[in-house]
Amino acid sequence: MVGSVFGVLYLIFISGIASQGRKANDHLDEDTDYGRVGSVVSPHGDLKNDFQTLVVDAEFGTTYKEIVDLKSQILFVYNFNVTEGLNQTTAVRVSVSSINSTSSSPVMVVVRQRQGIMSWAVPLFIDYIYAYSSVSRTLCPIFHLSGSDTEEDPQQQIFVEVSSMAVNATPFTFSAERLPDFELRHSEMKNTTVSPSEPQYFLYKFPEKVTSVLIKVKSDSITCMVVSIQDVRCPVYDLDRNVEFAGKYQTMSTQAAMLLQASDYEHKQFYVVLIVKPLDLDCLGIEQIQTTGASTARGKNVTILVEDTIPKSQYYKGIFAAVGFFSIFYVIAGAMLCCFHRCGTSKSLMEISDSERDKLTGFIQPGYHTTNQNAGTPSDIDSSQSFVQSGATYGSMSSNLAKELEPVVPGQATPPQTPPGHHRADSLDESDVDFLHDANEEKDIFRTKTALFVSDLARKSRKKLSKLYKIYHWNLFTIAIFYGLPVAQLVITYQNVLVATGNEDLCYYNFDCAHPLGVLSCFNNVFSNIGYVLLGILFILLVWHRDSSHKRLVREHGDVEQRFGIPQHFGLFYAMGVALVMEGVMSACYHVCPNYSNFQFDTSFMYIIACLCMLKIYQSRHPDINAKAYQAYLCMALVIFMAVIGVVYATRLFWIMYAIVHMLVSLLLSAQIYYMGRWQIDRYIFKRLWYVFVTDCLKCARPTYRDRFTLLLIGNAINWSFAIYGAIKQPADFASYLLAIFIGNLLLYCLFYILMKLLTGEKIKMVAIFIILLSMVTWGSALYFFFSHLTSWHKTPAGSRESNRDCILLEFYDAHDVWHFMSAVSLFLSFLILLLLDDDLSLKRRDRIPVF
Repeated sequence: MVGSVFGVLYLIFISGIASQGRKANDHLDEDTDYGRVGSVVSPHGDLKNDFQTLVVDAEFGTTYKEIVDLKSQILFVYNFNVTEGLNQTTAVRVSVSSINSTSSSPVMVVVRQRQGIMSWAVPLFIDYIYAYSSVSRTLCPIFHLSGSDTEEDPQQQIFVEVSSMAVNATPFTFSAERLPDFELRHSEMKNTTVSPSEPQYFLYKFPEKVTSVLIKVKSDSITCMVVSIQDVRCPVYDLDRNVEFAGKYQTMSTQAAMLLQASDYEHKQFYVVLIVKPLDLDCLGIEQIQTTGASTARGKNVTILVEDTIPKSQYYKGIFAAVGFFSIFYVIAGAMLCCFHRCGTSKSLMEISDSERDKLTGFIQPGYHTTNQNAGTPSDIDSSQSFVQSGATYGSMSSNLAKELEPVVPGQATPPQTPPGHHRADSLDESDVDFLHDANEEKDIFRTKTALFVSDLARKSRKKLSKLYKIYHWNLFTIAIFYGLPVAQLVITYQNVLVATGNEDLCYYNFDCAHPLGVLSCFNNVFSNIGYVLLGILFILLVWHRDSSHKRLVREHGDVEQRFGIPQHFGLFYAMGVALVMEGVMSACYHVCPNYSNFQFDTSFMYIIACLCMLKIYQSRHPDINAKAYQAYLCMALVIFMAVIGVVYATRLFWIMYAIVHMLVSLLLSAQIYYMGRWQIDRYIFKRLWYVFVTDCLKCARPTYRDRFTLLLIGNAINWSFAIYGAIKQPADFASYLLAIFIGNLLLYCLFYILMKLLTGEKIKMVAIFIILLSMVTWGSALYFFFSHLTSWHKTPAGSRESNRDCILLEFYDAHDVWHFMSAVSLFLSFLILLLLDDDLSLKRRDRIPVF
């Protein structure tokens, strides 16, 4: 009521002073309808008769061509009512254009309505650089609701004042229209066109019983724009300079999507605001030079669709389906343990009878445990002679030796006994080896033999080695706590910042399949990592079961265990299980808010897993010379540090330095492995490398240790290829590139180990073969989904959203979630392979198990 009275008084005032005016400028069109303008009072109280205000009783849908200058202005008055329908919304769009206006004397537009005041200038400058001579804005909508002011006084007025400080007359074109399709309808597409100076926004109201919706905006054009969701209030922030002040928003090139909850909005309605940016820098990541006049060509056609989201029941289906799937592995593991260890389907040192065990231990003689360190076992002597006489080298075994190395089968002939006078080298304590004055000479004798057996490299005390290997998982557990807590705190802070600012460009989600729950914006990507945690715990339990059985064997039959099979140390296995659990935790933390800054959280424990697996393979037949825990974790820390530097500072200089370091480290590590740790790193190292090259490559027909040389040659070729490729191509994703190097080396080592087992006459049990084949299938499936690339943090947020896709599993999980499931299964199966691969050697004498 007050507004209408004010409008009437204002019109009476304007009409009164208009009778004292004069005609407008002569160059106006004679048929243009404009009012008389009177004098206005100056700030000093003097009456000025040279200023004119033209009052136009305007109508919607009519275009007006007028002029303004320093001494005249135009006032457009719109009168209308909103009695056309209850609970309806009236929106008015105003358009002003002027090609003759300048930045120094623009045409100024002020709109007054009951809801507030809006103003802008023509030309409209965006980023203070790009000028637009045509501007269209949607005014604050008028809601005709039951019990509101509009029900008591449906009459509405809009005043649009157009003026200019230009000395010369400035023509302009003006129009206003009511928008008939201002509201978005549920599940119906809406097409519209936007530009930097002509933003658009629409109203959406939640239907009854709809608690959440997914808004999808798509376009064939890559022109950069912003999609903003704002509360229903005035003013609406619909310009590039202020769109970030309210609501939530995303940059967009070809598609954007947002999931919105009705509970987040007071009246269960919101505005969808569309704004085209003057530049494509925020979407494409590169700044393009925009020529004069190009601003008019930045129109963008977009399609808006508001559709239903999945019901809460689908959340339960997705959660329980994932937990149920991984629970099956627990059931299978329990069934297999029962089958193989209680039903008697597998034979080991614990399962055989006492008579069979006595036959195995029959060759042990009194006085077997002596301190004569240099005495070799007959098997060592005989084996070495067999190699020399047959002309075969290690890994190329004669038929006689291969026959000798067959495992001892219970019930068959007893192995030849050790003659008196010969002493077992593997009975020596670590103190007998490492702390005597001739310890280095002792190691040189045993570790540099042409034909090496596990007994030669298992001379240290079992108790001492067990303590050393236990440090692996306890150290890793400590690292996980100190590393994981700050990570969790950081990603939670990211999530809170996203909610507080509404900037959804902070996190690289697959917005087409992002299901929020609680404080998590993408719960499904976080929860899908449950497989790593559950299977990691299961692997730890399986290792604990095997460790317990082994401890019981040591207590009851320590002498037998010490001479048969691969030395059993479970510290690295426990560490692998902890690493798998932490990979799930860290990946979940990363997916709370995946972005450029925290990608290393997702890959850190993948590096650790790859390193631990390689260490475990090497430890199987080199138990005495494996790396210490602190040394291994220090190297892993350096790898992670290098990954961070590569992500943040991947310049050409960095890639060159990395390639050089990579190749040098490969050479030094190869030398260390080739000489079984009997290699010193000092100032003469390069001289020794040259001597090795001359003696083993140039002067000899074959290297001293042919198998090791072949493996290291292939490994160096692959690693040097990786290094050179990186220096030349410089991949954008350094973290994935580095992870590929570790996975490639691990795969090469696994293949070599399996191949050498077969070449030396060893067998692989059917269970292990089945798991190997199954893991190949799961790894292939996992990699297929991994390369789906639904998001990419090395692109811009808008560029990453171009790859977003719908859910593919249970309407809840996307392709990346399936990658989480399949890779968790694949890693678990790979761990089982390492756990079971040498079970065929449990009844084979340790001094007949070759080292490779």
